[in-house]
Amino acid sequence: MDLRQMQYFVSLYEEGNVTRAARRLNVVQPALSMQIAKLEAELGQRLFERSRQGMAPTAAGRVLFRHLMPILRDISAARQAMAKLGGEISGQIAIGLITSVTQSVLARTLATFTARHPSVEVNVAEGYTATFMDWVASGQLDFAIINQPRKRVGLVAEPILDEEMVLVTSAATELPVPAPVTLRDAARLKLVVPSKRHGLRQLLDQHAEAEGIDLSPKFEVDALVPLSEMVAATDWVTILPAIAVHRGLNDGRLRAYPIVEPRMVRTLAWVHHPRRPLSPAASKFIEIMTENLVRAEAEVSAKVSRRGGAAPAARPSRGMNGGR
Repeated sequence: MDLRQMQYFVSLYEEGNVTRAARRLNVVQPALSMQIAKLEAELGQRLFERSRQGMAPTAAGRVLFRHLMPILRDISAARQAMAKLGGEISGQIAIGLITSVTQSVLARTLATFTARHPSVEVNVAEGYTATFMDWVASGQLDFAIINQPRKRVGLVAEPILDEEMVLVTSAATELPVPAPVTLRDAARLKLVVPSKRHGLRQLLDQHAEAEGIDLSPKFEVDALVPLSEMVAATDWVTILPAIAVHRGLNDGRLRAYPIVEPRMVRTLAWVHHPRRPLSPAASKFIEIMTENLVRAEAEVSAKVSRRGGAAPAARPSRGMNGGR
């Protein structure tokens, strides 16, 4: 098995279509098909099944993909390190970001990063904390920015910042309880929050259980953009980090109020595999995104303090246990 076969296999696996994979690799389709056939013959396994929908990986193909991704990432990191010696940062990075991060600072970060490092290809996935930890561990991602896990995991985790959870309403909704509010007050309102598989909901449930509060929302919505749009258009309320609804706060469609009993803080952290050091490109991306996250959080914290009064501004996180 040579590097070219690995790259052809991964491209076909990710594209699921011979035409698209060949276009991505800038080769003709017969050349791609020939290399895949040679690889299957060498391994003695059928790696893909052809269907009307395209090329679907077999069980053997899925196993091979999981083993090849760390190898290809290590090769890419080695190339980037060599390129850095010549003064240029290049290569590819694959990143996982939770939704509140993509909605708040991804566009700004990508614009800055690509302007400074135009030779780097960036692939961004959006999803859940638990999923990204698995993908980082298996080598499918170089790193991920997630809600810091409460339990120790076999990954390097570096906190970025601690962020207050706030009560969010539409700008037209009059808060029926005094501000700043308590979690017990919030639980009696028309509450819509993420489901139990979401990292933010797990944080809410942890605090509710400690306070003896029954948190039983009528609606659960994991997609944060539709959730915030629902709140902006109705008299329903939600509890989220302010950065997750920064657009609605900035354009005046939403209001946010501090929650003081209990004070709830989520910690954003970036994680990577301890045996796969970050490439120069990945390190630069994290640096730029961290700057933008801290700046964006300061902006929305100011809006919360003006409207709700008591919430202290978020701060850069200084330790693994900070804010949990």
